[in-house]
Amino acid sequence: MKSVFALYFGNRGFFPESLIASAREELAQAMKKNGFSYLMMDASATRYGAIETPEEGEKYARWLEEHRNQYDGVILCLPNFGDETGAIAALRDCNVPIFIVAYPDEYEKMDFQHRRDAFCGKFSIMDVFYQYGIPYTVFPPHTLHPLSEEFDRQIKIFDQVCRITKGMKRMTVGAIGARTTAFKTVRYDELALQKYGISTETIDLSELFMRARNVDMQSNRAKEKKNHLLQYTNFSKVPEKKIENLVRLSIGIDELITAYKMDALALRCWLEIEKEFGVSPCVLISEINDRGIPCACELDICNAIAMRALSLASGKAATCLDWNNNYKDDPDKCILFHCGPVAQSLMTAKGEIIDHPMFAKALEPGCGWGCNIGHIAPGPITLASAKTENGKLLTYIEEGEITNDPIPKEFFGCAGVARIHNLQNKLYHLGYLGYRHHVSVSPEHTAAALREAFVRYLSYEITPLEQ
Repeated sequence: MKSVFALYFGNRGFFPESLIASAREELAQAMKKNGFSYLMMDASATRYGAIETPEEGEKYARWLEEHRNQYDGVILCLPNFGDETGAIAALRDCNVPIFIVAYPDEYEKMDFQHRRDAFCGKFSIMDVFYQYGIPYTVFPPHTLHPLSEEFDRQIKIFDQVCRITKGMKRMTVGAIGARTTAFKTVRYDELALQKYGISTETIDLSELFMRARNVDMQSNRAKEKKNHLLQYTNFSKVPEKKIENLVRLSIGIDELITAYKMDALALRCWLEIEKEFGVSPCVLISEINDRGIPCACELDICNAIAMRALSLASGKAATCLDWNNNYKDDPDKCILFHCGPVAQSLMTAKGEIIDHPMFAKALEPGCGWGCNIGHIAPGPITLASAKTENGKLLTYIEEGEITNDPIPKEFFGCAGVARIHNLQNKLYHLGYLGYRHHVSVSPEHTAAALREAFVRYLSYEITPLEQ
């Protein structure tokens, strides 16, 4: 869902106030053009419909408070120089991202009646916001007309910044099961996450198993869930009893998501589920991801968090994959893979459920039905991962693409060939910096918005991979 913006117009008395009326019209026009809803204080509420004095700023702050939770970000527009004192009074407690936009001067209109000096005024606003510790967003170029194509591009990034910030500032991530025993790589610090507003709810697998076993398979919800799963991907080879167990587990996970109000989750996906129910939950994780609820396998809580940020940025599903294989001799390509948690919306076609070959080998054939095999759709991607270290949340962000390169038919699971610039150097640093073998991926290039939200508004630390 797109963000809603509160519009703010700055003024300084000895600069042309006539420019404010046109700015109100033009910024509103830009919002409509780009499909954004907005709130704008009535023009009669202050002199010229803009904010200059502390009194006007306080009036704007009260107006924002009256509309609390109705907007996701503020666009601070400077039709002229603007007054920083009024801006501080208006926005110091807004607690949402602020995008500062300064109008450009026109070469032919540099007389006193038309000269804006917003170029200079933007520095004053930024300087005083910095002094007060108020986070804000700006992008180059320094001045920008709201009806320009570049503004269209920037407002889309700011929309992503607002969605990420709103969704990550206070969130709940569910840990269903203990850490997968063999994977010390997915260890994390709950207290560190809490400092960033991320609450962790831990649920024993026994609660999931109890809920799954208590499902009435004759109930409407069980029948609806079964029909939904059968439509979701190809179950044609799956024994009926295994389908029933997948339905039970799916309903059990849904109940936990609702009961604990999870915004994202991670699941201990082996080996207890395979031993107790004879299925692999890969396809269930895939389906949850396809609904827009980030779900990581192997109890990778930190990548569940990264997935949520990626999904908020792109507005699409995210997935957790392994940095898995080199691709031939191409240094900038590798195979990203996992057993089947990739959302169908991120795949080239409907997948197919098979008996997971790893569990067939580790346990016995027939205990791993649920592996959803297929291929990841080609296109631009953003990659991210996270870890906790010394009480901090650390992340990295990269961009690349999934190519059309073929993968051998014998390669099981869901995979794609990724091309990432200077990949070998980045992998080198990933290893030395203690990041895990998992990486979260979502479509589109959204690194600019993620970096802005992480650094300016969420205080995450970003690790550069090219050093």
